[in-house]
Amino acid sequence: KTMRLLPALGKKATQKVAIADHNGIVTCFGMKKGEAVPVFKTLPGQKIVRMDLGGTVGTPQEKIFVCCGSQVRGFTKKGKQFLTFEANLTETINAMHVSGTDLFVCASYIYNHYCDCKDQDYYLSGDKINDITCLSSENLTRLIPVLACQDRVLRVLQGSELAYEIEVPGPPSVLELYNKDEEEEILYGTTDGKIGLVQIGEHSAATKWEMDNDKKKGGILCIDTYDIIGDGVNDILVGRDDGTIEVYGFDSNSEPTLRFEHVLSESVTSIQGGCVGKESYDEVLTATYTGWVTGLTTEPQKAEAGHGDVVRMSKEIQSKVEALRTELEQLQLKVMQGREKYQQNAQSSTAVSAVPIFSINDKFTLCQDDASYSLTLEVQTAIDHLLLQSDVPIDLLDVDKNSAVVSFSECDSEPNGNFLLATYRCQANTTRLELKVRSIEGQYGTLQAYITPRLQPKTCQVRQYQIKPLSLHQRTHSIDQDRPMNRLSLVGQFSFAEIHSWVVFCLPEVPEKTPAGDCITFCFQNTFLGTQLESTYCKGEVHFRSDNISTISILSDVLSKEATKKKINLNISYGRYIVVLSQYLFQSLIYSKLNCAGLFFFVDMSTHITLHISNKCKSNINFLIPKYRSILDESANLLEEYKKQPAHLERLYGMITDLFIDKFKFKGQNVKAKVSSLLEILDNYDLNSLLEFFCEA
Repeated sequence: KTMRLLPALGKKATQKVAIADHNGIVTCFGMKKGEAVPVFKTLPGQKIVRMDLGGTVGTPQEKIFVCCGSQVRGFTKKGKQFLTFEANLTETINAMHVSGTDLFVCASYIYNHYCDCKDQDYYLSGDKINDITCLSSENLTRLIPVLACQDRVLRVLQGSELAYEIEVPGPPSVLELYNKDEEEEILYGTTDGKIGLVQIGEHSAATKWEMDNDKKKGGILCIDTYDIIGDGVNDILVGRDDGTIEVYGFDSNSEPTLRFEHVLSESVTSIQGGCVGKESYDEVLTATYTGWVTGLTTEPQKAEAGHGDVVRMSKEIQSKVEALRTELEQLQLKVMQGREKYQQNAQSSTAVSAVPIFSINDKFTLCQDDASYSLTLEVQTAIDHLLLQSDVPIDLLDVDKNSAVVSFSECDSEPNGNFLLATYRCQANTTRLELKVRSIEGQYGTLQAYITPRLQPKTCQVRQYQIKPLSLHQRTHSIDQDRPMNRLSLVGQFSFAEIHSWVVFCLPEVPEKTPAGDCITFCFQNTFLGTQLESTYCKGEVHFRSDNISTISILSDVLSKEATKKKINLNISYGRYIVVLSQYLFQSLIYSKLNCAGLFFFVDMSTHITLHISNKCKSNINFLIPKYRSILDESANLLEEYKKQPAHLERLYGMITDLFIDKFKFKGQNVKAKVSSLLEILDNYDLNSLLEFFCEA
């Protein structure tokens, strides 16, 4: 949301482009004969994070508003600055919306509404605010601000109060009005790639449709609506953080269908639909993280010829090609001159070496589908290599989009605490890397990424990511109250802020800021097993409920250590009954996953090799027992699934072993000597035998 198209002056006129960057510069330009013609350019300043267009209601919205730091600035379409407004916020503004004389700004947790630069409303959100938009139409009696919050909720405000909340399937990253004339429907995009449409009322809302990210594309950074197809219905333009640009249209169905797709090599930070390059031809205009502005046009770019015919380039296209060649030669010459000058300066006796500064756009998020973490790193220049180091056991998973060459170094985990040391060597002009890692609950520490770009002199930046004790849990809005639950209660002389910091340390997706009020409840779900956790705490008291005894065991151990560090005495108590996993969960979760993992096991072990050999003579497979024959028939699908879930069986074995040990640990018994018997039962898997062993051991 740092690029906007100014309104066209006429029906067929092209539009000007206004774009802001990290150097605090606002640039406005238009296109003439295929070349960018500048209109104005401001002086550098603080990093600009949002841009919006405004003006008097009912007139063309051609005034440009940008926010940088805690300040909002306004420019006319010719570049004259007419507004400098200090919002007096202690945090940086990260979201903004302008509607007539009303200005809505949001910092991380704070929402402010100003009218004619005078303070009107204020709201403190329970979780981080990612975006804001505002509804205003003839059907509504008031302005309705809507906040997109990190805890998978859209918060609808009335003045300084919360009117109601709307639950969405993922953390919403961006909001956009679908129909800017009616302005009662809001599009949202989530960080895990989902899209939805919500109809907003003054007192209630209804979800019209939701679209899952079945193809596992990147998270959504920007959305716009524009009739690019020309059928009279607004299409949805989507930009994702993996560089994917999508155009969704509407057929007879109420849900959108994908019409066009294009992939860039960088994350798409802004997207707009309009007419920029040539009159009468609409375009999808995008801006990427490293500063490229790209236009995808509806103008036909190819001419078809029949057999034996010759298609000649027009003079206009020939001149474009010649101009591009000349510009490319000039740029190459500048680069050569710059390198020679740098080498000469570096060899002189008065040379001064300065460390080059570069910014990194990174994201470390939990993927619900495969219970793994996705690490995305993007740099404004080409990446030379990346070094990963971890002091906690984690697995690196293959990512199809990643073309870097990985090599592993041996680690001595005992004295140094190194469990992983891996190096990714990137190909030329790689500015974005996507990795996947899988952690083990109960083992927590730090994953460090050392990013070295192709710059001289060599420099490196370090990013740290916390692997939390319950790293595979994600926030949810409610839990199943009918499941049998284990209980853990801790009472002691600790403050509300203290216990909140402990919960933040143990669990992901918990806001770092201490919530308002005296008591708070958070609900979580394990993305791998589907088990649930509820935490309720206030000053001096905290209660946990979970249907997984291992979750309770991990919390008990970690919180005891944290309290010991702070020299706080804790009174720890547990529920009367110990529930390892309910019969329902054993059957629906463990049983189905073990059966699935058992098939993966056959694919992974020598059975797969034998079947692969016999695959060459499929006409003669009657000698195989039915189980192996069915595996052979499904070999292609199994191989595909196995690539997505490596070490699936070993992971389940580890979780079931932990359940077994934790159950008897709470009874004061050490059953580690019986683990070998448990593994033997798992190898010859039968649900009834497994349940009996858990009860009788």
